[in-house]
Amino acid sequence: LYIAIRLMLMIMITTCLTATTKPLDMTLGIEDLLMPLKRFHVPAHEIAMLISIALRFIPDLIEETQRIMKAQQSRGVDMKEGKLMERVMAILSLIVPLFVSALQRAEDLANAMEARGYAPGEKRTRYKVLKMEKRDYLLLLGAFTTLIVMIGLAILL
Repeated sequence: LYIAIRLMLMIMITTCLTATTKPLDMTLGIEDLLMPLKRFHVPAHEIAMLISIALRFIPDLIEETQRIMKAQQSRGVDMKEGKLMERVMAILSLIVPLFVSALQRAEDLANAMEARGYAPGEKRTRYKVLKMEKRDYLLLLGAFTTLIVMIGLAILL
């Protein structure tokens, strides 16, 4: 039950974050959070970019998976029934096109980033500087309160 509650909270928070935050703002925020690690030569900007791209493409991958599953089912592939090897082959028939599609999207993104002059490791400037507002502090307080409650539940249970 405790793990289910934690999982639900993580899903809800991540969904709210990705639904209400622009990708650029998310990248800048993650980069700001990772900025202290630059002292240890950790590439904060590259990690922030990686996380924001991953978060951006998760819904696309889910949609693509559903599309491929429907196409495979229309061809008579059943992923839930049959012997173990039949199910493994059915899942492979899903994974291969999904992997090819993901690689194609990654290549398209890399080409677009290169065309816009993105070079990892180079000194970057910011068009937009993030500033903490009242609602940010309220959200931080809510997140901290949730963290304390979860720790308290972990200790009690």
